[in-house]
Amino acid sequence: MNISKPHFQKVANRRWLKSSLLLQILRKYSVFVALVLFCTVISLMTPNFLTISNLLNVAQQISENFILALAALLVIITGGIDLSAGSVVGLAGIVTALYLLHGGNIFIAILVGIATGAVCGAVNGLLVAKTRLSPFIATLGMMGIAKGLALVITSGNSIAISNTSYQFIGSGNVLGIPTPVSIIMVLFIIVHFILKKTWMGRYLYAIGGGEETSRLSGIRVDRVQWVVYTAAGALAGLTAILLTSKLFTALPTAAEGYELNAIAAAVIGGASLMGGVGGVWGTLYGALLIGIISNGLNLMDVSSFWKQVVIGAIIIIAVLIDRFRNRAK
Repeated sequence: MNISKPHFQKVANRRWLKSSLLLQILRKYSVFVALVLFCTVISLMTPNFLTISNLLNVAQQISENFILALAALLVIITGGIDLSAGSVVGLAGIVTALYLLHGGNIFIAILVGIATGAVCGAVNGLLVAKTRLSPFIATLGMMGIAKGLALVITSGNSIAISNTSYQFIGSGNVLGIPTPVSIIMVLFIIVHFILKKTWMGRYLYAIGGGEETSRLSGIRVDRVQWVVYTAAGALAGLTAILLTSKLFTALPTAAEGYELNAIAAAVIGGASLMGGVGGVWGTLYGALLIGIISNGLNLMDVSSFWKQVVIGAIIIIAVLIDRFRNRAK
C-alpha cells in the first residue's frame, strides 16, 4: 500500500507539533520540575528537610538573594547587567550601621540604606543611559568604587549593631512568618504587577527586545534605563538592611559574590542575557533552587568550600541554558 506524500507530510507535521509543544512545556516548567526533583532527592537523603521549621529557614535564607535577583531581573530584561550589586550591599550596610551607631532613628536608617543603594544605582544608570557606556564596564567600575569606599570608611573592620528594633527586621516574625519572608512576598507582588500590568513593564520588555526600535517608537529609553538601574540599586540597599539586621553587624565584604548568585537565579528562572525575556515566578524558582541546594548541602554536612564549587557550577549551567534558549529561538 502506497502512502501519499500529503499524508506523510501531515503525520510529520503532527509529530513535529507534538515535539514542539513538549519542548515548550519543558522550557516553561523545567525549573519547577528541577525544583521538585531536588526537593524529593534531598528529602530522601535528609529527613529533616521537609519540616516546617526548615522550609521557613530556607525561605529566610533566600530572602537576600531573591531581592537581588529581582534587581538583576529588571536590569537583564532591558538587555543590561549589574555586577555592582554585592559591593553596593556592603557599602549601604556600612553607611546604615554608622548612622545607627551615632544614635540614628531606625526608620530613617532604613531610608538611608535604601537611598545609598539608589544613589549607586542612579550613577550606574547615568553611565549606561547617557554616556552609552557598556553596562558591564559601568557596573564593574561601580563594584570597585563601592567596595573601596566601604573598606576605606571602616578600615576593613566590621561595625556591630546593637539596636534591637533594627534587629527585628532580619530576625523577627510577623504573624508567625519571618519578617524577611514577609518583605519578599510584598516585593514579589509589586514587581510582578509592574512587569505584567503597567506601561513601565511593557517598556522594559520592549527595550530588551530592541533598544533602537523602542527609541524610534517614542520610548524614552535613557530615562527608563536610569529608572531601572536606580531601582536595582534601591533593592540592593534594602538587601543591606535585611543582611545587617540579620547578622547584627555590617561588613564591607558581607555580600561579596551575591551579584553572581542573583544573576544565576534570574537566568535559571528564564531571563535571557540578551534581554526582553524574564519573569518574577521564574526568578523565584531560580532563587529557591539555589537556596534548596545550599540548604541540602548544609544538612548533609558538606564543606562550605564544596558549596562554592556547586554554586559556581550552577552559574555556568545557567549561562549554558540561556545560550541554548537563544539558539532554539
